[in-house]
Amino acid sequence: LGAQGLCSAGPAPPAPPGVPGEAEPPTPELVEVEVGGTALLKCGPSHSQANFSHVDWFSVSARALERVDHQVLSNTWTTLALSHVTPHDERVFLCQGKRPQSQEHRIQLRVYKAPEEPTIQVNPLGISVSSKEPVEVATCVGRNGYPVPQVIWYKNGHSLKEEKNRVHIQSSQIVESSGLYTLESVLNAQLVKEDKEARFYCELNYRLPSGNHMKESQEVNVQVFYPAEKVWLEVEPSGPLKEGDRVEIRCLADGNPPPHFTISKQNLSTEEMEEMTPEDNGALVFESARKEHSGLYQCQGLDLETMASLLSDPQELLVNYVSDVRVSPAAPESQEGGSLTLTCEADSNQAVQFQWLREKTGRVLEKGPVLQLHSLKREAGGGYRCVASVPSVPGLNRTRLVHVAIFGSPWMTLKERKMWVRENAVLNLSCEASGHPRPTISWSVEGTAQEQDQDPQSVLSVLSVLVTPELLRTGAECVASNSLGRNTTAIFLELASNRSTGLSTSTVSPPVRANGTSTEKKLPEPESKGVAIVAVTVCVLVLAVLGAVLYFFHKKGKLPCGRSGKQEITLPPSRKSEYVVEVKSDKLPEEMGLLQGSSGDQRAPGDQSKHCPSPPPFPQQCHGSGHQMQCGQASLGA
Repeated sequence: LGAQGLCSAGPAPPAPPGVPGEAEPPTPELVEVEVGGTALLKCGPSHSQANFSHVDWFSVSARALERVDHQVLSNTWTTLALSHVTPHDERVFLCQGKRPQSQEHRIQLRVYKAPEEPTIQVNPLGISVSSKEPVEVATCVGRNGYPVPQVIWYKNGHSLKEEKNRVHIQSSQIVESSGLYTLESVLNAQLVKEDKEARFYCELNYRLPSGNHMKESQEVNVQVFYPAEKVWLEVEPSGPLKEGDRVEIRCLADGNPPPHFTISKQNLSTEEMEEMTPEDNGALVFESARKEHSGLYQCQGLDLETMASLLSDPQELLVNYVSDVRVSPAAPESQEGGSLTLTCEADSNQAVQFQWLREKTGRVLEKGPVLQLHSLKREAGGGYRCVASVPSVPGLNRTRLVHVAIFGSPWMTLKERKMWVRENAVLNLSCEASGHPRPTISWSVEGTAQEQDQDPQSVLSVLSVLVTPELLRTGAECVASNSLGRNTTAIFLELASNRSTGLSTSTVSPPVRANGTSTEKKLPEPESKGVAIVAVTVCVLVLAVLGAVLYFFHKKGKLPCGRSGKQEITLPPSRKSEYVVEVKSDKLPEEMGLLQGSSGDQRAPGDQSKHCPSPPPFPQQCHGSGHQMQCGQASLGA
């Protein structure tokens, strides 16, 4: 009490309540305050007009009166102030004036304290539905409240009440030294399988001077154990399966805990179910499924508590496949101009569609199992791929690559090439050739050679040599040969120092392709303009000389000029041979097209235009075939 007990002289204190033979005291006036607050007790009701100059205060406890010191707050009212109220201050207070026959006034002080947020602890061991009596579900605790709050339990939002053999709520409280209460309430219940998803919580109801209040705990779920009633089998992924897929066969049951599972597969020979070994979680996993995994599967679940066994319905597992893609003939070959028929076959449990692709381009040549090749040229050699697919199973396909060989002498990737080198350095010379039969490669110089097969008809040879003055003088020659012929690639070497100082003016052509068509391997783009450039350069020089001669005769008056004047210029036979240029190349006729002039631009050797040109116009025609080309006195290949 904020006020101290005090004994003083004066009228005798009133008799304690409950003395036999005396009338019942009037109902005390009610004053409410929260713990820690200040209570103001006024002597006399607020509507009383009495004017007490001094009163005595008593507290009533254990059927005894105890005088209480007090404080006069005004001349009109006498008030007892109690600060830092605790639960121990809750009692009846009595005041009485000092005048004779003054009536006493009683006040009931009520103290309140809201409990802390309730905590809830679920049964960590779980509950079995086979229990015949209510089992502890959860415990709710509300601390430091006053007076003791009321607890209500809820399941899925509905309040629970005592029910014989079904629900029992047991509550107890502890009085702390502070006078506050800690409430503990235990919910015991008998649960069923359907309670496996139930949510439980508790609610504390308490009163404050401001009115009634409540606090709720968090919701909890208790683990419920119940036997399985059904076992079934699931396959992942769902939908059509194909070879190579990761497939998982899993056993499931509606019991908790799940039973012990075994998986069986039907033996096609005996039609008996043979047990397989699943993983710990009751699953059988095929990381890369094969067609042999197809079959009838079944799960068995054994309840280790009741020893009851349950079987699932058998389920078919189908792994779709396309296998053993075959092409006939397996090694097709033909002469140029011949024909070939390629046939593709495959094994599958589904309807198969076929198509043929050109390996180097990816272009679809034919839809169907048969590919017809007619009037074969050397370019037709190489890879052809048969694709066998199952449209009903996305992603299921298999392929087979076959190489078509066209008989022919070796083809060289390049006929000539120039390389800039440094003396005394180690140099790698490469040479590639193709043909059928597959050619062999030899070199004109000594060195260490290594060969690599590019495809069944092509070979690449790499020769490591030391750059010596002799090698710079002679260069190197690569020779490819088979039973049908031979071919060569010439490699010219030039010092890199000559290239940087400009001291060397070689007339060797840039790399020139030896063939007009390529093998199955895509060959480097040829620099076929090199020969034409050389020919044009030589012919321009010839024209310069010819123009000078014509101009000389014109100045001397020996060359008539007019609208109709014509004279044939005839050079000595010895001079005619000076204007013949020979260019070495193995180019096919279509690559020589760049060296052919237009017949519409031809002009007779002695024909003159309206005015005499100085020098005369470029000649317009070159002619030749095979490995030679000639430029006449008045003609040049454009």
